[in-house]
Amino acid sequence: MGFNVNNTTFPNLLDLLFPHYCRGCGALGSPLCRRCKNDIIFSSSNFCPNCKDFCPSGKCTKCSFLPPTFVVGNRTDLIGKLVYDLKFYSVRALAEPMAEILDTVVPKIGGDVAIIPLPTIRSHVRQRGLDHTNIIARHFSKIRGDKYSVVHLLCRNNHTIQVGADRETRLKQADSAYYINPKLAIDSDTTYIVFDDIWTTGASIKAAVKLLKSAGVKKILVAILAVSRVDKK
Repeated sequence: MGFNVNNTTFPNLLDLLFPHYCRGCGALGSPLCRRCKNDIIFSSSNFCPNCKDFCPSGKCTKCSFLPPTFVVGNRTDLIGKLVYDLKFYSVRALAEPMAEILDTVVPKIGGDVAIIPLPTIRSHVRQRGLDHTNIIARHFSKIRGDKYSVVHLLCRNNHTIQVGADRETRLKQADSAYYINPKLAIDSDTTYIVFDDIWTTGASIKAAVKLLKSAGVKKILVAILAVSRVDKK
């Protein structure tokens, strides 16, 4: 249970006073019960977020500009509700089971792996009291072990808001939305996983991948929790 307020002390206190309920079946005790979590995992079948074709390997033959991409489900599915409740209602307890779901979708990778959560606009972090993608990424890193780390290689370059913007506006905004963190070095032997919660037009992911490639990153994967079923124009 939570409320969308600037100060999250109050909703977090309510989480202690009142039991969670499962976002899937409504059962008390957990924000996502084991059965509903397993239902998400078992119903997941990877598809390209850009063309929506079934893509079990992660590498779409039609959308060659995308690196191997791994998706949990559609925004209209339960996973979309989980994202919404964590993002806008500060239900922090959802982050760990969402990371566990992500762990079943993203393949295990040898060597060092850097998880790059797409940076959230700072004003949104202040308003919500959390950076939801960063929290999920840290849980995912903990699950995977020492070889996986969260690296803030991408920084936000402006404060444009994509929510409610049309496709053309999103694409223009994304082109200048990020820059490479000058304090961090790029390791050619490291695999970088770009992580985001929602793919709508894909503008943010496409811009981030393009920027990373231009900066010299050789090994890139993409992980997405939910994809909006929008018509391409």
